[in-house]
Amino acid sequence: MVITDLTNNGGIDVPEIAAEAFGVLDTGQQIAPFSARFPNFALNEAYHVTGAVRQLREARGEIAIGRKIGFTNRTTWPDYAPMWGYVYDRTVHDLADLEGSFSLADLVEPRIEPEIVFRLAAVPMPGMDERALLGCIDGGAHGFEIVQSIFPGWGFTAPDAVAAFGVHGALLLGPWHPVTANEDWEQALSTFTVDLLRDGEVVDRGQASNVLGGPLSALRHLVELLARDSVNPPLAAGEIVTTGTLTRVPPIAPGETWMTALTGLALGDIAVRFT
Repeated sequence: MVITDLTNNGGIDVPEIAAEAFGVLDTGQQIAPFSARFPNFALNEAYHVTGAVRQLREARGEIAIGRKIGFTNRTTWPDYAPMWGYVYDRTVHDLADLEGSFSLADLVEPRIEPEIVFRLAAVPMPGMDERALLGCIDGGAHGFEIVQSIFPGWGFTAPDAVAAFGVHGALLLGPWHPVTANEDWEQALSTFTVDLLRDGEVVDRGQASNVLGGPLSALRHLVELLARDSVNPPLAAGEIVTTGTLTRVPPIAPGETWMTALTGLALGDIAVRFT
């Protein structure tokens, strides 16, 4: 993947910004938002940073295995347009392998997002409707995305969030279930509901329509975004895609146990205790 040097674009140095973001990854440190220091820092430059950070992460042995879609929930992120970031083999974990617990030690100001995750068997193309997109999917899972902010107090613009790994920290996955392209799955993916619980008490309730009308709609939006991206590659068969938070995004802390109660979608409930 070739990263264009934008040093002379409004004084913005993409490799330098990528190195700064990468430099605080997994350290617990935070930095000032890029937009506060570079007034011309916009989404175009931010997605160049995304590509550059991927190169840095791959150089240390990480493998990009999919994408996360963010800012899809208008009840939680009313002021942001949907965006995306990469997820990696080192950030994606099966809850079964974790034996019910996950450490927050390397994450800054972590928050939790219950999401629906797809596994692609075929390449989704721009212009596909939701039934056609469903035909590209061979597996679905319910998961928690753990998001974080390398900017203090979650104070950032959309380009900052894109450059900061799409605020992705980790993805904790329940079991995969086969998905078929039929009316039952299409309807279920647009009508299910979910309760998010902390230590047995409901914190928030969400529904499929919160993520751009449903997870399939969120996937379609990502496909169209990537079709206009001159730097980062389109989706490929084998990638996983997590489609955005179904509820608000509450902060999490060690000692808490979080779980979901999913209704109307045959992916099962999930739970995790944070340490």
